[in-house]
Amino acid sequence: MKHKFLTPLFAVLLILSISCKENNQNDQVESKVTQEATESETNEIQKKIKEAMSSAPSSISANATILDYPKDPKGKKIVLRKGTNGWICLPDNPHMPGNNPMCIDEQIKELFTAIAENREPVITRTGFGYFLQGGAPRSNANPWDTVPTPDNEWMEHQVPHIVVVTLDKSILDSLPTKMDNGGPWVMWKNTPYAHIMIPVPKNTLE
Repeated sequence: MKHKFLTPLFAVLLILSISCKENNQNDQVESKVTQEATESETNEIQKKIKEAMSSAPSSISANATILDYPKDPKGKKIVLRKGTNGWICLPDNPHMPGNNPMCIDEQIKELFTAIAENREPVITRTGFGYFLQGGAPRSNANPWDTVPTPDNEWMEHQVPHIVVVTLDKSILDSLPTKMDNGGPWVMWKNTPYAHIMIPVPKNTLE
């Protein structure tokens, strides 16, 4: 009789033991998948931070805030790393062609925000932006053109450059407007978004 009572009990305990073992194995698998996903995400973030920092000298990018573009072009940018020096760096924009990481100050941010919002920028001082990896294809004449036309001075491959926005319009009047003059030029002349483009020779970046 004693044997008959123990046998069912032993079976139940055996089933519970196997079930617990399977659950533990499943937990380990899920934990491993989560860990791998986290490591993958971390590596991707580090890659984007490095890419963003490559757009400017390390003296600027090392302590800059690093943002990333959201999947939705109209969404808010994502903070990858908080900075302390007032500069903002971004990796290549996946919503635009070309390679265009950048590091910009508040004045250049205002310039680009005004273009996106179709309003005049409120520039209060001289501002700077670094594009040491080049930039996306753009028109030298019209900030809203997205494809080349016979008269919009299309730049298919932007050279590494520095962007300067200034309150002193007389400086803009003294510079050429053509990008192939061999030196600085004024981009988007005769628009509220006119600014100075300063090409940076590649040998100075090595």
